[in-house]
Amino acid sequence: MHRRRRTALVLSAAIAAAAPLLAACGNEAHPGAAAVVGGQRITVAQLENRVNEVRKAQRAAVPDETQYQQVLASTSGLTRDTLHNMVLDRVLHRAAQDEGITVTRKEVLQMRTGLEQQAGGAKGLETAWLQKYGIAPEQLDDNLRLQLEAQKLAAKLGTDTSQPAFWKALSQASEELHVDLNPRYGSWDVQKSSRVDAKTPWVREVTAGAQQQTT
Repeated sequence: MHRRRRTALVLSAAIAAAAPLLAACGNEAHPGAAAVVGGQRITVAQLENRVNEVRKAQRAAVPDETQYQQVLASTSGLTRDTLHNMVLDRVLHRAAQDEGITVTRKEVLQMRTGLEQQAGGAKGLETAWLQKYGIAPEQLDDNLRLQLEAQKLAAKLGTDTSQPAFWKALSQASEELHVDLNPRYGSWDVQKSSRVDAKTPWVREVTAGAQQQTT
């Protein structure tokens, strides 16, 4: 299998496996914070705004009330999932920074153009990312930038995102950032390297064709 495609296909699994390495502790010292990462708060208000972006997009995409209620039921864990994604975004960005990795606006646009061509246009891509991954249109470019960071990080380490070397880089970054997660939104079992009560559907699969557009 082409290396680019293999990298894309394992991104989600790698992030999910690396996620338990984040340290979770009490958040009493940070009232109003959903999490604190690198001394920077992710406030409850910021989390709610991100969730509301997704819900607004879902409502617009599914006008039928019965179907919308089904969407709500199938994404009942959206708030916790969204917070975990927000934390992991910062961890990966730090890991990429530690390796001197940058992603340009041009690279993001190239990836987006390739994906839009496959999805039948900008609207098709936004709908696909919303339905499959819970990413609101407002956050699409940021999500693509992080995918590129993950790909570049794996390449810089001489590995791919399914390998321990990639996970170790994320673990080191999370330690540097001193992640402090509010227990109400879930926790990590560090010893067992398993998630306790939250999903982390973060970095998404990207087809080989779309990735070739970015090179």
